[in-house]
Amino acid sequence: MSRKILIIDDEDDIREVAALSLESIAGWDVVRASSGAQGLTRAASEQPDAILLDVMMPGMDGPTTFHKLRENPATAQIPVLLLTAKVQSSDQRRFADLGVQAVLLKPFDPLTLASQIAQVLGWS
Repeated sequence: MSRKILIIDDEDDIREVAALSLESIAGWDVVRASSGAQGLTRAASEQPDAILLDVMMPGMDGPTTFHKLRENPATAQIPVLLLTAKVQSSDQRRFADLGVQAVLLKPFDPLTLASQIAQVLGWS
């Protein structure tokens, strides 16, 4: 069964590297969004199996986007994994306390990104 992943990240390079990695290595369908607002719309219309969400974005940041995803019944149950360059343990704890499935660190390894996501979500 092919999975559908929504990547919400304002950085074109990060979005493309992650998408290419997930498409070519795992064979997943990837939907892209370049902002939190666009991500909310795409999440509701595409109903992905999971969302890879950047923390630091202009306008609506990752934690705000996450809260809005949870407020919408159409997107409330979609698992969210945060993607961040913030490696301080206090930041990691704060992000984990939001209720996300996992916090993945940037820079990520494109060769292992799909397996990291699959492992966190229990996809075999």
